[in-house]
Parts: sequence; structure tokens; C-alpha cells
Amino acid sequence: MPAFAADADAWLQRLATSEKKQSYHGTFMYERNGSFSSHAIWQLSENDKLYERLLQLDGSAAEVLLVNGRVQCASEQLASQVRDVTPWQQAQFDPVALGQWYDFQLIGDSRVAGRPAKAIAVRPKDQHRYGFELHLDSETALPLKSLLLNESGQLLERFQFVSFSPDGVQPADVEAGSACLTISLAAESEAVEPQWRSDWLPEGFKLLDSNIRPSPASDESVAWLSYGDGLARFSVFLEPLRGAVVEDARSHMGPTVAVSKRLTTADGDVMVTVVGEVPLGTAERVALSMRAGADQASR
Repeated sequence: MPAFAADADAWLQRLATSEKKQSYHGTFMYERNGSFSSHAIWQLSENDKLYERLLQLDGSAAEVLLVNGRVQCASEQLASQVRDVTPWQQAQFDPVALGQWYDFQLIGDSRVAGRPAKAIAVRPKDQHRYGFELHLDSETALPLKSLLLNESGQLLERFQFVSFSPDGVQPADVEAGSACLTISLAAESEAVEPQWRSDWLPEGFKLLDSNIRPSPASDESVAWLSYGDGLARFSVFLEPLRGAVVEDARSHMGPTVAVSKRLTTADGDVMVTVVGEVPLGTAERVALSMRAGADQASR
């Protein structure tokens, strides 16, 4: 068992090194809550810049272009949803830090998209996060397949390449199409730290980002806080109710949960909503732990 763990660590170190430096292109399938979608992706590493272009191949056409993790443009249906500066891959994969909260084990050889791969189990050490099964390409160590699993081993989300090549990516492949609209992120949110904190966080989670943004449903401003452990992430939204009558709510769609709780404060009632890929009980506990004040719980 220690030998398998050491082998898994070595593969994950290769992943951490190659994910920001390896060019590739391919198509993949994404499954969530019983629904499937297909996508094409190009990644080009050139002159210390990382270009990523993603196209949705079925349903409504959608395109996103990123340079060094920052969104440059998105098709119209996505443009209104893009608020985070780095919505994907915000923090580089760090196996050493993640080893405090997850166990890694090499579980065997695999084959994905016609390419040999190594299968690795990523098991959480507590009940506050989900586990993964990663299939890493034997040549590049990039993930060809990822299965997100709950505590019972039930599949919540699948990402799987059906074609993959680390060769032949050209600058023209990562040029945005005409429907990709330039995103101006500066106007989307106010870069001011909200005066809210969580009195409880799962071990390993910390505050990643926060801001104040307009509410999509009222004239109020919404405080937004993003937390993560280097692999799992969730967001907290806090909006003043100003006498509005709303009910607590909870929903679960695939790996994503959403929990809304009414919180009474000295300045009036606030609706707290936690959204992310964490177990439902974890999201509920975080929602109930929110307090006015900027000092975060340190776990």
C-alpha cells in the first residue's frame, strides 16, 4: 500500500507540472445528473502564456477563450454568467497540500480515448468533500477521465475524453470565433472585501476570493465569498431581504448543492445561499455559520 501511494504521488506531481505547460487538443464528454454534453478543447502553451479555447458541440453553441486563466471572451449565453476572473483552474494542483485532506492510491492501468493511462483513487479523509477517480494519460500525465463520487461510491459527475492528442496545436486553433464576446470583468463586481465571515469551515478550506456584486433579482448588492481546499470549491452569497418573505431551500443536482437559509442580524434579515460541489450537510453547516465581520475561521 505505501508503494502504491508513492506511485500515485509521483503521477500527481507530473500532473501538477504538465497541466499548465502541455499543449493538447481533443473532444470530451461531460455527464452530470443524467445529462450529457460534448465539447472540443484546445490548449496551447507558448511564450510563457497558456491559451485555452472551449467549444460546446451540441445544444446551444457556446464558446469560451482564456489566456493565463483569465476569461477573454465568451458567447452571448455565457457572457452574462462570467463573473470570476479565473472561473476554471484558479489554483494550480498541489498534491503535497492536498495530501492533508485526501489519500491518493494508484489502482491500476487504464485506457481512455485509445491511449494508455494510469488510474488513481483520490479519497477524502472526512465527510465534507467528495472523492475522485482520475485516469491520467501515460505520456503527458493529463487527466483523460475524471469520475466524481459521493461517500457511497455513487457517480455524480463524469468528464471523459473521446479523442486526445498532445500534438499539432496551432495559434489559429485558439483564436476566438466571431460569436465570442469580449468580457469586461472590471465592471462586473466591486473589489471590496465583504464584512462577513464563516465561524466554521471544513479542515483545509480557506477564503479564496470575495467581492460585492449587483443582485440579479433586486436593487440590493450581494456579498460573495469563495472558499476552496485546492480541489473542492463552494461559494457563499449574502443578500439583504429588506422585509421580503422567502423560504429556506435546498437542492441537489449531480455534484452541485444549493442551500438557502434566512439569517437574522442586527441590520435585518439576510438570505444566505451556499452553492458548490460539497455534500449537502457541509453546505448547510457553512450557511448556518455565517456571521457579520471580516475575520474568517482558520481551519
